[in-house]
Amino acid sequence: MIAEFRLPDLGEGLTEAEVVQWLVQPGDTVTLNQTLAEVETAKAVVELPSPYAGTVTSLHAEAGDTVAVGSPLIAFQVGGEGSGDAPRADAAEPASAGADAEQAGAPSVDTPAGKTADDAAQPNLVGYGAAPASAGRPARRARRGAASPAAAADAAVIEAAPHDALPHGHAEPVVGERPRSTPPVRAHAKRLGVDLALVAADVGDRVITRSDVDAYAERVGVAGTTASAPAPDEVPVSAPPSAASLSDERRETRIPVRGVRKHTAQAMVQSAFTAPHVTTFHTVDVTASMQLIESLRADRALTAHRIGPLVLVAKAVCLALGRNPGLNAHWDEESGEIVQYHYVDLGIAAATERGLIVPNIRDADRLSLTGLADALQTLTETARSGRTSPADLAGGTFSITNIGVFGIDAGTPILPPGQSGILAVGTVRRQPWEHRGEIALRQVMTLSLSFDHRLVDGAEGARFLKDIADILEEPGRAMLHGGR
Repeated sequence: MIAEFRLPDLGEGLTEAEVVQWLVQPGDTVTLNQTLAEVETAKAVVELPSPYAGTVTSLHAEAGDTVAVGSPLIAFQVGGEGSGDAPRADAAEPASAGADAEQAGAPSVDTPAGKTADDAAQPNLVGYGAAPASAGRPARRARRGAASPAAAADAAVIEAAPHDALPHGHAEPVVGERPRSTPPVRAHAKRLGVDLALVAADVGDRVITRSDVDAYAERVGVAGTTASAPAPDEVPVSAPPSAASLSDERRETRIPVRGVRKHTAQAMVQSAFTAPHVTTFHTVDVTASMQLIESLRADRALTAHRIGPLVLVAKAVCLALGRNPGLNAHWDEESGEIVQYHYVDLGIAAATERGLIVPNIRDADRLSLTGLADALQTLTETARSGRTSPADLAGGTFSITNIGVFGIDAGTPILPPGQSGILAVGTVRRQPWEHRGEIALRQVMTLSLSFDHRLVDGAEGARFLKDIADILEEPGRAMLHGGR
């Protein structure tokens, strides 16, 4: 029978998603939980696993199309001879990021002969990032008949590529297998004109990183120009084209607003025009905090933890929120209530290739200083690699944005929707400062706090900011303790 798979709600009530790329085509045989496509929602790029075992009959959208939740996405021929088992009753939707580990590791229906279920390739479900090397995505099965022109072209490219620099023991890339990488890395490779199948021959079975692409491009001399760029001999030397004669494509660039950027724009407009923002500033002498950081970095027992100014600020925020609960709250318009949280899910703004995202550190108030450092490092690496899941972006009770990494002192950050406060952390500067009645060269930082004036009045906002400042001016040993 023919079964249609409709685009499910991928979390947080998202209404649509853009198809980034298809990993199957009509005529391909797929197994239960095999990845069908990558789609980009307003919050993250996720992989859609197949709810059926069978044969793909048609795709209802092309790469680049935006599909509404509930609309048909792909159709399968299921049941009958050679198509595998019928779909599971609970597999009508892809597993969400919140699925437990046992469900996420359920083996595929089609277990190769001679292998047990434990040996079978494990499906890579939505929200779990790149598949491990031991459970790589199965290669697309060849269609009946002669090889397609695209496969022949891939083989020709691989054959013509320089192979003299391949590491010892690395096999040639297999045509039909998709190299394992993240969406930002694939976009970077596309800009440089680098074939990831050739990079995979260099790096082996591990996930391809941005540095791998750059290293390959440098080795083979890829210039990184696009096919649309004019060749040097296309422009007459004696008569350079005037600005008026250039085509519209040469004079301007149009970038579609979609995915994360579209969601961020909508959220910022909503927040700016629904929550009355107030921003207050305070410049803090953080010399003692910087000295504490230096002493912690010199401690051999803490070398595995990357403790920096942002980690100390995050700890100070958690401690200050315990004394100022109004900043850790939500204005519920529908119920006409103020909801105060007794936990801190700390959002950390991260600039990525796909736009600004704010993943959360869950129960940050329960973490020690080293625990916060580890969580922050993991959050940053995951965001930069494009593997942040929708679940990690959901919720959040208070946020921090680190503008100091750009050398900026202060700003007026806009509240993430549903939160009552956000703190912008400025850069640390050495400058003359009054200290113990004298002028001394001290390390100072400016903190910028934006808050929702419906929940927080000026006095409470000022007390909260002063509490953070007091902790950073005299961090003491309390910064190493967990909890609030």
